[in-house]
Amino acid sequence: MAEEKNIEKRWKYISLAIENKWDKRFLKTQIKENVADKYGAMPSNFGVTIKDSRDAIKALNMFKDEYLLDFINTEEIGIRDLADIDERVVEQEIIHNIKKFIMTFGRDFAFVGNQYHLKAFSEDFFPDLLFFNRELNCLVVVELKTGDFKPGYLAQLMTYLRILDDKVKKPHENPSIGIVLCKNANKDFVEYVIQDYAKPMGVATYRLSEEMPEKLREALPDVEELKKLL
Repeated sequence: MAEEKNIEKRWKYISLAIENKWDKRFLKTQIKENVADKYGAMPSNFGVTIKDSRDAIKALNMFKDEYLLDFINTEEIGIRDLADIDERVVEQEIIHNIKKFIMTFGRDFAFVGNQYHLKAFSEDFFPDLLFFNRELNCLVVVELKTGDFKPGYLAQLMTYLRILDDKVKKPHENPSIGIVLCKNANKDFVEYVIQDYAKPMGVATYRLSEEMPEKLREALPDVEELKKLL
């Protein structure tokens, strides 16, 4: 693993690669993006909402503070000339690579559904993405947001988590976890406002690869359109 000189990080990457079944190409990307420093850095309230401290540490180390959405590859699409990029082609590639999008979150995640229907007192709700994590033994709901973090997103998650725990969670499962995935977030502010919420939640950010051609990045649908494709 010549790309990473730090011994501790090299062992961490080896562990992550084995746990997540990363191939060589994906591992090189993770090293280049320095993801070893991103695990365990996501602002959350896990320490005060997850009763078992071991489970809290597991949850904190399960998520990154930033996710790179770089699963679009021009060679795989078959485009030789960037001028030929078509939004419809890109959208189809996103659908084709939806598994890579899901696997971005890491090990032991199973996809449950998108726009998952929740209902309580005749009120309907549709959280964006719902997973189940075998290691944490709990449901994980993810809300995709196009812009900066807003405190209201946490209140939205609280509603989803309450309904999930009351109506969807199995008796042997742990309480559900909520993640806001947005474009930008002030970590200090998130840590400040999230501690008073009674359900386990965290806030992470996403970005596109800087090496992705500008024209391709422009052709990518925004998060709202991505949710429709999902």
